[in-house]
Amino acid sequence: MKKILALLIITISLSSCEKDDICTDDTTPRLILEFYDISNPSVLKPVINVLVTGEGQTALGTFNNVSKIKLPLDITHDTTKYSLISNSTSLTDADEDVLQFNYTRQNVFVSRACGYKTIFELNASPNGVIKTDATPADGFWIQDINILTTNIDNENETHIKIYF
Repeated sequence: MKKILALLIITISLSSCEKDDICTDDTTPRLILEFYDISNPSVLKPVINVLVTGEGQTALGTFNNVSKIKLPLDITHDTTKYSLISNSTSLTDADEDVLQFNYTRQNVFVSRACGYKTIFELNASPNGVIKTDATPADGFWIQDINILTTNIDNENETHIKIYF
């Protein structure tokens, strides 16, 4: 009798779940960067051995032969800095540029199961993205930056184009 009662309780509790109790992929979005050829701005250009490291963090990884990179933004501060080192496997041709992303944050309720996600609004140009050269200065490998959208609320679109 106790086993039947326990089975009945479990069945009732499982059937009372609502659709919003299942957490979907609706989470805090990452910043989408796409890379383009500076000499032909409408053509995507894959990066070669670009090492990406967040300030004060371990490396996010080395990206090779891709033209799109997704970067997480800091949900506790209004800025995030990344170091992008092109040709990172070369001892003589490696070139480091630093990008600082400036934004405001807003926490948005997703559901009871998922909780909140953070969406971002990049500051208006030119302060949304600040490009600096690493020390010692060796020239920029990133030639130009174009912010396509300041709203970062999903990962379905490119937010920033980078030309090199």
